[in-house]
Amino acid sequence: MVNVHKVKQEICEIGDRLYKRGFAAANDGNISYRIGENEVLCSPTMICKGFMKPDDLCIVDMEGKQIAGRRKATSEIKLHLAIMKSRADIKSVVHCHPPHATAFGIAREAVPMCVLPEVEIFLGEVPIARYATPGSQEFADTILPFVRKSNVIILANHGTVSFGNSVEQAYWYTEILDAYCRMLMLAQGLGRVNYFTEPEAKALLNLKEKLGYKDPRMELQNCELCANDVFRDSWKQSGVDQQVFHPPRFRNASCAGPLTQPNGDGKAVNDDDREALIQAITDRVMQALQSGMRA
Repeated sequence: MVNVHKVKQEICEIGDRLYKRGFAAANDGNISYRIGENEVLCSPTMICKGFMKPDDLCIVDMEGKQIAGRRKATSEIKLHLAIMKSRADIKSVVHCHPPHATAFGIAREAVPMCVLPEVEIFLGEVPIARYATPGSQEFADTILPFVRKSNVIILANHGTVSFGNSVEQAYWYTEILDAYCRMLMLAQGLGRVNYFTEPEAKALLNLKEKLGYKDPRMELQNCELCANDVFRDSWKQSGVDQQVFHPPRFRNASCAGPLTQPNGDGKAVNDDDREALIQAITDRVMQALQSGMRA
């Protein structure tokens, strides 16, 4: 039996955290929790998440129809319901605009892997969903290709959405992601991001498996542990590119097939191709750094 009042208090507490950390300015963001088979508790529209009270919260059914609450439910509830319908294990969804993670969505820059152990264990690869008008069903559907393989998604030119079995867990994924994105920006500003070696990356995935966490990279064929391969097929649709961060491409011992080029065309990389690729990457990074210095 769900203690609805307790859940309401938890939602308000997480809303306060979002506001104080700068993840949800003014009326930004929304939070939900599934309290029954056909009932979802959610934050209302047009309210600062840092000032919500339990009585402000609403209840909608799984089709988005409001069935309780004196305020109007969030206009983006369809996003929350799409996630809950896709995964029965999900109880709570948090959507907000954490600045550093959202910056990756604005730049359409793939979040690199093989840098921080906590990210490898708790997040794995983070997809960027294509842009659509917030609040629409089209917007809600943008997460469908990713929701079964990740617990946090960057929404292009918008923000993030994370989900878990509690309000706090859903929030944690967002906090981990934004802290990581900030670290990447700081390291890149210093001039270099160092990545794990192949054995180091494999050891972390083995540890992740022992801890009971699944990772889609271990299920792929012809995959590369650190090359952002899990969601590569969606990059073109989402407008994602790796203009600044370029994780190394390792051959995973559990994957079959030759080392493939980052464009995912399946062709083997020879020495000439490799040298040309390294030079092209170097040129693009130097150009980005010089542009930043001129700015």
